Amino acid sequence: MGYEDKLASLGVTLPNAPAPAANYVPFVKVGNIVYVSGQISNDENGLITGKLGDDMEVDAGAAAARRCAINLLAQVKAACGGDLDELVRVIKLTGFVNSTADFTAQPQVINGASDFLVEALGEAGRHSRSAVSAAALPLGVAVEIEGIFEVK
Repeated sequence: MGYEDKLASLGVTLPNAPAPAANYVPFVKVGNIVYVSGQISNDENGLITGKLGDDMEVDAGAAAARRCAINLLAQVKAACGGDLDELVRVIKLTGFVNSTADFTAQPQVINGASDFLVEALGEAGRHSRSAVSAAALPLGVAVEIEGIFEVK
């Protein structure tokens, strides 16, 4: 079963790769490594905003991180000329959580992305990771995640 078939079995259809919002490119491919710029939490209804530890709970933050992971895969697919099966593995994620100074559950929030990638990609989805707090994120989004991927 290909990755997109597995995603479909999970009820996920990748969106078109989001365009960058400023003066940068959405991904850079160097050899067989793809560096994907930070993907913010958004879905078909728009931006997923909020501050963890204030007006957003951990479960909602994890759902926002899952959406970031879906957007990351959309960028990888674009980097691979539309063939997600060119993905070999997820190497590293760096997750930023819009949170209050006393919020300490950043790892649980970013687990929303990590758990999804393992569920969707199996062993190829296992990765190294950082989960850090941010006082604010662009447009007030709850989560932003960047990633490094190995491709064929």
